[in-house]
Amino acid sequence: MAKDRAAFMGPRLRRLRREMGLTQAVMAEDLGVSPSYIALMERNQRPMTAEMLLKLAQTYQLDVASLAGERGEEFAARLDGVMRDPLFTDLELAAMDVEDVSRSYPAVAEAVIRLYTAYRDGQLALADRSGEGHDAPDPVAEARRFLSARRNSFPAIDDHAERIAAEIGGADNFAVYFKEKHKLGVRRLPPDIMIGAVRRLDRHRGEIALDETLDRASQTFQLALQIAYLDMRETLDAALAEGGFTSENSERLARRALASYAAGALMMPYRAFVKAAERRKYDIEALSRQFGASFEQIAHRLTTLQQPGQEGVPFFFIRVDAAGNVSKRLDGAGFPFARHGGSCPLWSLHQAFTRPREIITEWVELPDGEKYFTIVRTVTAGGGAWGAPRIERAVALGCAAKHAHRLIYTQGQDLKSVKPTPIGVACRLCHRIECAARAEPPIGRQVLPDDYRRTIAPFGFSDR
Repeated sequence: MAKDRAAFMGPRLRRLRREMGLTQAVMAEDLGVSPSYIALMERNQRPMTAEMLLKLAQTYQLDVASLAGERGEEFAARLDGVMRDPLFTDLELAAMDVEDVSRSYPAVAEAVIRLYTAYRDGQLALADRSGEGHDAPDPVAEARRFLSARRNSFPAIDDHAERIAAEIGGADNFAVYFKEKHKLGVRRLPPDIMIGAVRRLDRHRGEIALDETLDRASQTFQLALQIAYLDMRETLDAALAEGGFTSENSERLARRALASYAAGALMMPYRAFVKAAERRKYDIEALSRQFGASFEQIAHRLTTLQQPGQEGVPFFFIRVDAAGNVSKRLDGAGFPFARHGGSCPLWSLHQAFTRPREIITEWVELPDGEKYFTIVRTVTAGGGAWGAPRIERAVALGCAAKHAHRLIYTQGQDLKSVKPTPIGVACRLCHRIECAARAEPPIGRQVLPDDYRRTIAPFGFSDR
């Protein structure tokens, strides 16, 4: 049945005709059919036969694959994701209805997707403003909102990076690419010459200088980042144009995030990476060896695998320091991160510092009953030489419980009998009143006096 529906290409044919500036009569004459037949095809009352498709391609020198390409499948996947939002739960939309709209009216599907993305932007921006308590823009929150509204997925950047990666032929050829494409050499210099920089583009000397104390994965990433800035500028600009940023700092932070996204896509091209991830059951260390990337770089890349038709497991990512400060947050799974403040101290993310470099897995459950499987480990930034500063952080990668069976970390477990750790998003938003680890009372609860009775939990609350 899907193939029968795919033969109807009315909106695509009409758009093509208008783009070429042709009337139905002129196109009919070119193709040797009647104008009424063109009109019937454009209204999806006649299918586009293989013979007619071939004649159309030959007459106007068009690529058959681009004409027959199932753009509707992409829109159907994206629109289906939009329609799963709780906002639409009462509409009882059938999957076939969504697919029919996407295939027959891709422009309408694209318009709905754009409106929903703008709506998500607005909702997240509102949450940020209400958390701040004032109107001053928060560049970090705005950049995070931009990424979160798009679930950290930018297919146009992935596609462009994949083309460049194919041209280069692998990360080992980055230096050759710079020499041939940009007439730039690559040099590794000691830190005292780099003067605080890890990468520097020196046009005068015709070279890219790297701090020689960087490990191999970091050097590769910095070269990929420079390729992104040199050769993917227009693609990055197009993605940023949708952001509606209120400050220059917000846009610069978002640009840095997108450039890092592009660098990861150059090191780990989308299709090859998602296939490897599925084959290895998302074994982060195995993927790290295969792609020559660090644990954290692999974790970053795993949050981006939501390209329609080629989706991987949807993951979220968070990175914290020993004081609980969140320095990075990427959401490809719809995890309800707190807009402000830290995360729950009961989560193993905060105990990882006592077990450095060890992978810790944990099932967690939020107050609303949603369960997630998380993978936690510490990572080190800096170092590379005696006396060089090092920063230890903990990172967590997680997915919804319904996807956990696809991960190597859950193989052999009885997934129905696991007992998750009860955690909250943040103390101010968590209503587990009996929690002994609570740092603040939740919003909207009346704190009881402790003149005569003190509870085990830090605060007692009224039932009202």
